[in-house]
Amino acid sequence: MSTALIPASSANGLPEKFANPLKQIKSAFAQPAVRRSLPMVLMIGLIAAAALAWMTLSSPTQKTLFTNLPDADKAAVTSALTTANIKSRIDDSTGSLTVAEEDYSRARMLLAGQGLPKAAPGGYAILDQLPMGVSRAVEGERLRQARESELARSIEEIDAVAEARVHLATPEASVFVRDNAAPSASVILKLQGGRSLSDAQVASIINLVASSVPGMKPDSVTIVDQMGALLTKPGGVDGVGAAGDKRIEIQRRVEDKYRTQLIQLLTPLVGAGNFTAEVQADVNLDETQATRESYDKQGVLRAETGNWTGNQKDGAATPGGIPGALSNTPPAASTLQAPQPATGNPGMPQPVAGGPAPDAMKQSDQYQRAYDLGREVSVTRATPGSVKRLSVAVLLRDPDKTRRTAMEINQITDLVKSAVGFDQTRNDNVTVISRKFAGADAAADTGPAWYDNAWLPVLARNGTAIVIALLVLLLGVRPIAKALMKKREDATPRPAFGQTIEGAEGEDAEALTGPVVIPPVSLDQLESSRGYDERVGAVRGFTRDNPTRAALAVRDMIKADAR
Repeated sequence: MSTALIPASSANGLPEKFANPLKQIKSAFAQPAVRRSLPMVLMIGLIAAAALAWMTLSSPTQKTLFTNLPDADKAAVTSALTTANIKSRIDDSTGSLTVAEEDYSRARMLLAGQGLPKAAPGGYAILDQLPMGVSRAVEGERLRQARESELARSIEEIDAVAEARVHLATPEASVFVRDNAAPSASVILKLQGGRSLSDAQVASIINLVASSVPGMKPDSVTIVDQMGALLTKPGGVDGVGAAGDKRIEIQRRVEDKYRTQLIQLLTPLVGAGNFTAEVQADVNLDETQATRESYDKQGVLRAETGNWTGNQKDGAATPGGIPGALSNTPPAASTLQAPQPATGNPGMPQPVAGGPAPDAMKQSDQYQRAYDLGREVSVTRATPGSVKRLSVAVLLRDPDKTRRTAMEINQITDLVKSAVGFDQTRNDNVTVISRKFAGADAAADTGPAWYDNAWLPVLARNGTAIVIALLVLLLGVRPIAKALMKKREDATPRPAFGQTIEGAEGEDAEALTGPVVIPPVSLDQLESSRGYDERVGAVRGFTRDNPTRAALAVRDMIKADAR
């Protein structure tokens, strides 16, 4: 029996106040002071929530400025941004430095002008930080890293290159010749906005890297830009691909030359943006070489060798005898003989008309003569680049509300022909037409789309924060304020119908007359009440106004019944 009288909370081994936490919480909230202060606490919480939402949504979008900066550089960069009234944040998880998106460009220009952040030691300065006693492998890696940093700095000196990274693959030397591998390198470039590298610049970077590493060949260097495009061309300089690129480059140069001439000619005439011109040049890209030899018809005598024989006269004796007085006598008188006609003797020379008389004593001759003939050698080499056929198309924009006349188009056509060197024998073609440009007027009138404006994200962010604040005020604060005002009005005593408050006269008395709360009930009113319903109403009013006295009265009644 004694066990049954023990409270349930004590049987469980817990104090009575901790037996039912929910009941205890409800009883705590049921306290008059807590109930009176609860609406105010709720209103303050809603206001704090609205302020927090405003601070969260009104903060601008952040953009990463730098990542993985040393602490010294973070302090210097933050100080420079604060001096320039640019708010910055440091992410605790990643350590990156962020600024507002609209302040990103201004912050980068400001820090670049001040030389911030200061780069970590690079290049051969890394070797100065080597501690004593490092291994040979660590020393080799540091040397390779220093070489990569120096090459990257050298490449960044090119105007079109913003950033560069170089990776060198240098295998270890082996005592076996067949195991020796050639070194290679890979370069990744981040180009400036709107800039590109020419073939000559790419070739210079290749030669720079290859010349900086012993034993490296230019074919072992690979260059890639920030978009992943391969800038080095396979096949080498003498490959088929390079030859084809050279031919295309020649054709592009010729077309660009004619296009530039057309732009310079038509821009002052019709205005920039009011025309477009395209040129298709059929360029002779074949390289020909010819050799020609020619000789003179009459040569020059270089050498002559030979002999000739002649006939003796009739009756002529051969000189002989003993020299003396008789041998010194003059010969006998000669007799004249008539000339004999030519007998056609092949051994005798024949007279030539207009030439010298033949020697009568000459019978035959044998000569060998060598002549030098004139020689001319001509070598002709035609380089590629001559235009075989030219096609030019020019599209003009019609003026507003008018059209160009045929005379104007013919005049512009003649100007275009003169500018490009029109040649009818090459079957050149020049076409000039005038039309309305599609979408040009609409684009000029409307301008950029509304969703491309920079102020739209800021307006959306601030508008969302304002809407949330208004919803909190209208749906949270306003009902609570109305409930508080209603409680205050309910607690204020007002006269019943037809009654007036003392000291109120005239209009004030009429304004205070209305359906108000019944005044407090006293003990005299309880005793003087008549009827059951009137007495019950009076008891309720007395209990409401005097809860302590009512509880004491109930206790006395219970004690009296117990006696």
